Amino acid sequence: MHEAASRRSADPAATAPITRIAADAYTIPTDAPEADGTFAWNATTLVVAEVEAGGTTGIGYTYTDACAALLIRDTLAGVLRGENAAQLERLWLRMQRAVRNLGRDGLAATAISALDCALWDLHAKRLNVPLVALLGAARERVPVYGSGGFTTYSDAQMREQLSRWVHQDGCRWVKIKIGSEPQRDPARVRVAREAIGEHALFVDANGAYDLKAALRVAAYCAAADVQWFEEPVSSDDLASLAAMRHAAPPGLDIAAGEYGYTDDYFRRMLEAGAVDVLQADASRCGGITGFMRAAHLAAAFHVPLSAHCAPALHLHLTAAAPGLRHQEWFHDHVRIEAMLFDGAPRIVDGSIAPDLSRPGCGLEFKRQDARRFVVGIP
Repeated sequence: MHEAASRRSADPAATAPITRIAADAYTIPTDAPEADGTFAWNATTLVVAEVEAGGTTGIGYTYTDACAALLIRDTLAGVLRGENAAQLERLWLRMQRAVRNLGRDGLAATAISALDCALWDLHAKRLNVPLVALLGAARERVPVYGSGGFTTYSDAQMREQLSRWVHQDGCRWVKIKIGSEPQRDPARVRVAREAIGEHALFVDANGAYDLKAALRVAAYCAAADVQWFEEPVSSDDLASLAAMRHAAPPGLDIAAGEYGYTDDYFRRMLEAGAVDVLQADASRCGGITGFMRAAHLAAAFHVPLSAHCAPALHLHLTAAAPGLRHQEWFHDHVRIEAMLFDGAPRIVDGSIAPDLSRPGCGLEFKRQDARRFVVGIP
């Protein structure tokens, strides 16, 4: 026993103190105007965090407001600096407690998410193994669904995007946004169905409807063989979401969870019987630690899991998570990650796979390429 303890204490990855924490924000314009049922945008902000220990740097990131970089540098860095970089659970809890009086949801959760991902990346790099090897691989490849079809798109734009995903990239499923102009939705669903043939069609309302309107939409979606209705009503209204799930036509899964920031939120959603598929987003729900907690909660309730957005960030997690159905291949994030991260995944036959030759999360931030997008915060 003494010999084993000596080996553990001599392991540099187990004893390295954190010496540097950094964070910067980058705002990247979209390639076309984008909107969903409740929001419109023309740019996306990426916050990249770095954590250094023992001469090795881990990276993590989130999609949030630029002020999250200040929260990382001014508040959370002090919680981590000098601490043992290998004590991932302890550091996650320290960050959670540090934002108690700020509120754990929203901006604080996204900042913690970026740092937690950086800590896991750092730990795997110091052990010189791919991140999925630490988490425990459950699958070699991760199936993805094409996600876009923004309500700002013309029929021609939507048709071209969806067709490319199914015919060129081999996606089994694609998703479009609905809800900003409800009178247009039936026609847009028909255009999408024509574009993809017999492949599976998903729709996402981002909580745009009330319960009665959502039930009307579900009826014509079922007629078009839509298989997934995401956030038909607000995901904060668990009673209406559960009612929607129980009243929806057979074969139409109700999905939500992308705005879950804590374990407690996911547990309440699952206990309410509100979803057929739980969504979780590591860039919001507490990073890798929070995402894997959500995955195990879903598994305990026998509810499948789908990873929301940020496919490069999720790749190793989704290769390890129990009960995973698929990963969202979100147009905006796919474009940004391919542009700014060396090692970002590419679709082959409708799926993506970790590069096991690269340690950590397998990503390298292209800082020089990102300079033109940097946000000038103090």
